[in-house]
Amino acid sequence: MIRQLIVLLSGFVFALGLGISEMTRPEKVLGFLDVFGNWDPSLAFVMGGAIVVYAGALQIVRRRERPQFGKRFRIPTRTEITPSLLIGAAVFGVGWGLAGFCPGPGIVAAAGMVTPALFFLPALIVGILIHRWIFD
Repeated sequence: MIRQLIVLLSGFVFALGLGISEMTRPEKVLGFLDVFGNWDPSLAFVMGGAIVVYAGALQIVRRRERPQFGKRFRIPTRTEITPSLLIGAAVFGVGWGLAGFCPGPGIVAAAGMVTPALFFLPALIVGILIHRWIFD
């Protein structure tokens, strides 16, 4: 039960951060991606803050034997850049640029009944299903 509460609290904190940073507003994200037009650099600070927090948390994780509420840590070990990684990153980037949402903020915005996100969420689900159908 405590593990589920930790997961719920983590999701809430993540959603709160997305809302505060305005990553749930497609126009904010598209303004960040418009580097040759009316560029809005504010999300660079959000990303920078996330990198700092992650880097600190990773140092703590590396010193621990196992998670407090889990059996083991799941830290990626692959470092090679593969064609599928590049293609996936390109598809993700194009989708982010077209919709103004990536999955996390899109789900949070849909939960907040933001109209564009209500169209984004079914497309996200279809994309996940297509990926599973092709690669599983």
